[in-house]
Amino acid sequence: MCGLNNSTITNLGSVRITNMAFIRTYRAADFEATAHICRATLAPSLRPSQDAYRMAPYIWTHQYTHLSPTTCFVLDDGTGRAVGYCIGCPDIATFIEAYPRYVKDVLETRDEVGPAPPPGAPQPFTTGDGQVDEVCLRQLAYDPECLLRRENADLIDEQGYWGTMHIDLLDEWQGKGWGRKLIDEFVASVRAQKAAASKGVFIGIAPDNDKVVAFYEKMGFRRVDGGGLRMVRDI
Repeated sequence: MCGLNNSTITNLGSVRITNMAFIRTYRAADFEATAHICRATLAPSLRPSQDAYRMAPYIWTHQYTHLSPTTCFVLDDGTGRAVGYCIGCPDIATFIEAYPRYVKDVLETRDEVGPAPPPGAPQPFTTGDGQVDEVCLRQLAYDPECLLRRENADLIDEQGYWGTMHIDLLDEWQGKGWGRKLIDEFVASVRAQKAAASKGVFIGIAPDNDKVVAFYEKMGFRRVDGGGLRMVRDI
């Protein structure tokens, strides 16, 4: 066999296995990779905004991986690099209670985030000229009530969907079945940790990203009325 001995073949096989993609739990070394994934998969309406690009991981990614790492999963490309994730938490009340730790450990240590906005009513997401409002972005990052409850109190407090989730994969890893596997891992972890009274999880979808609705429906989610494009899954 071209001069290869059994030891070489075994070693080659080990390399081949090592380089195969697989799903694992999040680890701290994935911080920058998950930030990149979040930014690379932003909704089309947010991509032109430098403020949204800069702030996105601090609004939709890092708080979940920091405060609920056991329910956060990444797709590893086989070299240790995260190329996709499914992240979230099983109990928003517990998550909100722990949020000051995220502010202290992450937001206040990263210059690109900026300071907490002054107290006041939540700002509209866009300004009068249609630009994403930078103060609103910082409100969302620093205030979990603004981030999660303002638009979803009916789902959380009235309907009992206490968990929430985000999933993103880099373009070249989409359409290969990894999204389904990531959600399966996340759902299993939430099922093991969720409070008895919780019905399941909800997700919010950007209006200009409604092409993903069919995928979520195949994964057991269903659309709910009110508050924009939202879906829930019983667990």
